[in-house]
Amino acid sequence: MIGGADVSRRAAPRLTLRRASAILATLAIVFLILRRVPAASLVQALRDADLGLFLPLMIANTLFYFAWDTLVLAAVVRWFHGPVPYRELLAVRAASYVAGFFNTNIGRGALAAYLSRRLRAPFLELGSTVLFLVLTEYTQLVIWSMLGLFGLRAEVSRSLLFVAGGVAAGWLLVRLLLAPRDWPVARTFRLATPERYAQIVLLRAPMFFVSLCLHYYAAHAFGIHIPFAQLLTFLPVIFMLAALPVTVAHLGTTQAAWVFFFGAWAPAPRLLAFSLAAHLVFTATRALAGAAWMPAALVDITTPGEPRPARALLGSVGASNVN
Repeated sequence: MIGGADVSRRAAPRLTLRRASAILATLAIVFLILRRVPAASLVQALRDADLGLFLPLMIANTLFYFAWDTLVLAAVVRWFHGPVPYRELLAVRAASYVAGFFNTNIGRGALAAYLSRRLRAPFLELGSTVLFLVLTEYTQLVIWSMLGLFGLRAEVSRSLLFVAGGVAAGWLLVRLLLAPRDWPVARTFRLATPERYAQIVLLRAPMFFVSLCLHYYAAHAFGIHIPFAQLLTFLPVIFMLAALPVTVAHLGTTQAAWVFFFGAWAPAPRLLAFSLAAHLVFTATRALAGAAWMPAALVDITTPGEPRPARALLGSVGASNVN
């Protein structure tokens, strides 16, 4: 206990510095955006929006994301550890969104901690699976972006090839350096076959495609008409930027990306208003879902149930590998 307290005390200054850096980064980005977009123009764009069209589409986007994201989680946990009921994962996934609002990595850590307890498996082994999910999410977003890129010739779109190259290099390092190691944090990468990588990318595909279509039509509510191919190319990049834990509640980076990538098709005030409204609806809907499921999640976490040892599930994991 004393050693743990010492570690906490040593880690506190780093955490404080990280939080201060995130706040400063958020303020700097917002300041730069508002220098370009007058506040009055932003307010007017929000007033002119057709919320009757926008809100149903964006709420549906968030609810579909939540349900399908949990489905992906259930499949990957079943493949590499053992089955956990979908409804049970819904509660914990929703609760992780609440924790992730303050810090993305805290949400991921909370998810890994719950699964570790539920399956009686080492925390780092479940952390390996959560990391696997994060990296495959980035991969499928790059693939979607490359699909849109084939039909575009703009200089800014060609620069995305470097992003694809970086992701490919990252996976090469993972396969060559991390996967062969007999480390708990490398377990999922070591067990994953090429077929599993392809399956997880395909399984994630509906999440992005539905979101792409709903964003395309929801943007019309703000008078924004972006060509579908352009949205297909750059929306994945925006989603990747939004996932980076560099600002408070992911504010600033997403809005700057919307103005940068789509400034040729709509005025900056409308783009900023749309991105802020979409971010608010997505965050608020996930938070409400998290609050609604939180009691069930707390029961799962605090009530001694019948967790199944992960080692005893090797038979079911092996069987799931042929499905």
